[in-house]
Amino acid sequence: MTRLALRVLLIGLLAGGTATSQSSSRRLTTIDSLKQFPGFYHLQNVLLRGELADTAPRMRLRADDQELRVLFDDGVAARNGIVEVRGLLIDVGRLEPGDPRVGSFAEGRDAERWPRPGEELIVRINSVSEVPVAATTPSIRAIALEPWKFDTQKVTIVGNFRGRNLFGDLPGAPGKSRYDFVLRGAEGALWVTNLRPKGSGFDLDVNRRVDSDKWLEVTGTIVRAHGLVWLDGTRLTLSKPPQVTEAPAESATPTAPLEPVQIVFSSPTDGETDVASAAAIRIQFSRGLNESSLAGHVRVSYLGSTAAAVATPQGLMYQLSYDAANRAIVLRLSQPLESFRTVKVEVLDGVKGFDGAPVTPWTLTFSVGG
Repeated sequence: MTRLALRVLLIGLLAGGTATSQSSSRRLTTIDSLKQFPGFYHLQNVLLRGELADTAPRMRLRADDQELRVLFDDGVAARNGIVEVRGLLIDVGRLEPGDPRVGSFAEGRDAERWPRPGEELIVRINSVSEVPVAATTPSIRAIALEPWKFDTQKVTIVGNFRGRNLFGDLPGAPGKSRYDFVLRGAEGALWVTNLRPKGSGFDLDVNRRVDSDKWLEVTGTIVRAHGLVWLDGTRLTLSKPPQVTEAPAESATPTAPLEPVQIVFSSPTDGETDVASAAAIRIQFSRGLNESSLAGHVRVSYLGSTAAAVATPQGLMYQLSYDAANRAIVLRLSQPLESFRTVKVEVLDGVKGFDGAPVTPWTLTFSVGG
């Protein structure tokens, strides 16, 4: 595809918001992203672009060779052609049979064969509108809603620096480099990859929220894969925030308990023996984390009441790094572990997922070799 030179203004939100405060805002996304990250979008207001198709007995939304079942709230009618739909994304398997939010989906279904999380998604549509007339210059809004139209195109965007997804703006990370970061706007967010947020007079830290008051102008090429859209960056400079036009407030969404985040992998494994004294400890989670919640909530200690353990009641000293792309933390001990000791690693109550969900407390023990 020809690389077209485009300039896109990413209308931004004020810096410093939290993932929780944004949870009621509509998320511009695609069917592909919903299917890739159903847990992130469950019970979220979403805005999608596509064509409604009546495939009796079900109505579906189709776009980019994919489709998704939809239900209409009372008084909402379908339209022909490409439309924009606003609604609530429901991952049916995360609700109980009989939950009124799944509407007619449950009719005639055997509760014993209820779908598992991620198997069946529905958008309960509360608004259908015509697609706005395309502007001369493509907008970030159009890129977020129809990224397949902008593959490989070169763009320049202005957005609010959000670090390595520190506010949970996006459901996952492309993991292309150690400096990948998020730019956010009033109606969407975008990863920037392969470009360190550093230049004349600034050096931003992707792990620090304090830098989220900065605005950047970034040039690069649009890429999409696995439900994510990102800008493969080539150049950036500091910028000023654009004039903010506040989006209309979305209707309140039904609340549901947040599904706890679980630990899905560790190295060493629980009960492992003969672990190297200098080995790093890696713990992977089922969803991304609110990185700031980790401080003071991960403890490493020796089992037993030896002098070394008594001298450090808060645990052994370590350096912690968070790998957002792989949803993992890595602990590197400040001193080599003592030989033939049993080590206990605890993820304590208080660690939170990017969406505010609690992380289930967890314990790992392993033995150090000679």
